[in-house]
Amino acid sequence: KKVVGSGVSVTLNDGSSTSSAANAAKAADVAIVMVGNRDHEGGDRSSLSLDGNQDALISAVVAANKHTVVVLKTGGPVLMPWLSKVPAVLEAWYPGEEDGTVVADLLFGTANPSGHLTMSFPKSDSDTPANTAAQYPGVNGTVHYTEGLQVGYRWYDAHNDTPLFPFGFGLSYTTFSMANLSVPSAPGSNGTVTVSLDVTNTGSRAGADVVQVYVSAPASAGEPPKQLKGFAKVSLAPGQTRHVTITLQDRAFSIWSTSAGKWTAVPGVHTVLVGDSSRNLPLKDTVTVP
Repeated sequence: KKVVGSGVSVTLNDGSSTSSAANAAKAADVAIVMVGNRDHEGGDRSSLSLDGNQDALISAVVAANKHTVVVLKTGGPVLMPWLSKVPAVLEAWYPGEEDGTVVADLLFGTANPSGHLTMSFPKSDSDTPANTAAQYPGVNGTVHYTEGLQVGYRWYDAHNDTPLFPFGFGLSYTTFSMANLSVPSAPGSNGTVTVSLDVTNTGSRAGADVVQVYVSAPASAGEPPKQLKGFAKVSLAPGQTRHVTITLQDRAFSIWSTSAGKWTAVPGVHTVLVGDSSRNLPLKDTVTVP
């Protein structure tokens, strides 16, 4: 109430009855549905679906009120069979004791979202890298990590599979553009590569974006299609442009050599890709490692 002001009436419904929640939503201008799970150490979820009646609750509320916002309070990815019908989703994770303040500030615009996903959200359980019984939960007490280096977003890239939300994804109440990428033709004498670009806030309010730098190694390296090697968060006023530099260490262009027992540079042309998620990389250039 402190955030929305005296002119706004907020009513609550515990969601135990989908019909009651739908009736409350129908009478409101905007409906907010808060759902989640309770991930913890020492146990695994049987699936990525929200438990109980939570999916049915969301579907019932959005059917009653098209202006529905879903707030997720989860410890990891969840399936969203209702996503195409919901105009907005806020992933709040586990906010802790300031939960109410954090969520209210984000929903009502006092704060501008600027987080980016540290994991991929799949469309279904079968879309995950570990999607066989041998991989999880294992057979006869043995788990086989057959995905190898293709962990997380690397698996989706290697299999040309589109996740529900990709690694690195995140929205804001403003918009951004990136331009003028500069990458040296070869690493410096210490093996580092400094990448620079301009980032502009093209929207009407202050916000922050996360510049992400991925490297695609030569095919001879046997690595995943691309891997995150550097990032920087940049805060910008409306219309402001900042020149951002990110230095990649020599490890960004190396692989582990089991025969040598150390990290070894991969000679050849490495492609540097820059953007704000693993699936939105509008800028690219190359660097050649001798």
